[in-house]
Amino acid sequence: MDCAQALKGYLRGSLRVKHFFLFLFYPLSATIGTGASILETLAAPSPSKGERDNPILTSILDRAPLLQVDFWELVKTSEPVPLVVMGLLGLFSLLSWTIILSKWSGFRKAQERNRYFLNAFRKSVRLDAVATLVDQFKGAPLVGVFSFGYSEVCRQVAARTTITNKPALERTLQLGASEEITHLERHMNWLATTATVSPFIGLFGTVWGIINAFQALSLTGSTSMRTVAPGIAQALVATALGLAAAIPAAVFYNLFGHKIKEMGARMEDFSLEFLNMTERNFEE
Repeated sequence: MDCAQALKGYLRGSLRVKHFFLFLFYPLSATIGTGASILETLAAPSPSKGERDNPILTSILDRAPLLQVDFWELVKTSEPVPLVVMGLLGLFSLLSWTIILSKWSGFRKAQERNRYFLNAFRKSVRLDAVATLVDQFKGAPLVGVFSFGYSEVCRQVAARTTITNKPALERTLQLGASEEITHLERHMNWLATTATVSPFIGLFGTVWGIINAFQALSLTGSTSMRTVAPGIAQALVATALGLAAAIPAAVFYNLFGHKIKEMGARMEDFSLEFLNMTERNFEE
């Protein structure tokens, strides 16, 4: 109940809007582990009155020091190599999320149109009646398979008024299904690349930040946390950005792959239904 009331207070603007995102990014900060405590030296000044009056927010800030870091200041003080690493990871994350949202919407629409088209197909008794309805279900993968098969039926019927080469029709349906699966798999390679490469880019940034920390330690001769904090901060941020880019890409790559397999199986089943209707329409 206390959490719900606090969240409602944030949304109403009782505290600064940016503090609402602490609830979103707290799990990411927690994954950094105890090493994140080094970043406390880069923490912002004392919290505002609204922060001090809210025990939940204070508890989160105390347990997740990564959330206190001034990332803009960290970016401004970073060297070119860490900036390139953060920029690459940001680009990977942005493009992968663009693909994820686009694929999610596209798969949802494809499954819905598949369902409507399949209902219309099963209610029809002739192929030519179904052919007049395909414009209503554009974007459905099953429509693509039907169009391939129907074009082959029309060619054979135009030549000999009946279906004379059933294996050719089966191969045409397979080509149609393969074409639709290829379309569904478009840009999936980018998600796989992001999931595979981003952790290593983040690891490179981590190693670079640790190297900078040790260099600062050797140049100043001081063992204080303030000396090594910038390098360690860059290292942890690179790790977090790498994981933030890779984990969603890996999850949705597997999810979309499963959906594509389901649609592929559905298209194979539809090919059998198409052959059955063709035999009924042109049986001798």
